[in-house]
Amino acid sequence: MASSAVKRYGLVATGGTFDIIHRGHRALLFEAFSVSERVIIGLTGDGLAKRRGKILLNTYQQRLELLHDVLRTEFPGSRYVISRLDDDFGPAVLEEDVQALVVSQETRRKGDILNGMRRARGVRPVVIVMVPMVMASDGRRISTTRIRNSEIDSRGGLV
Repeated sequence: MASSAVKRYGLVATGGTFDIIHRGHRALLFEAFSVSERVIIGLTGDGLAKRRGKILLNTYQQRLELLHDVLRTEFPGSRYVISRLDDDFGPAVLEEDVQALVVSQETRRKGDILNGMRRARGVRPVVIVMVPMVMASDGRRISTTRIRNSEIDSRGGLV
């Protein structure tokens, strides 16, 4: 559950595919809810996932339901909206009220790209809040691919 401390931002954005929700996803969501009163969560659409070469276990609708379940269970009372991502940035590009983008180390460069797009549109840049990668028990990062390949479980334990 996110902290009830004073939030630094009114609105932040974050996103992902959330095909198999693991500790890394939870860390990203925890940080977003810890620093902001409201969160826009971009959920990768099936078309975008396919264009990125991702192999999905779940459809967009299934991933949306799984994400809602995790949010209701682990972040009760949090204020959020889930927005379908059919491109890399969704509403974070133009939404002037977005103050920060919460990213993982792996997706950090997207923050710089987003800020370039915002500047080009006359929208003030966002603060980039980077969440460290969450490591599995073998010291390598937790990822959906590793879980799908039965190397680790969603908590990062070796299978």
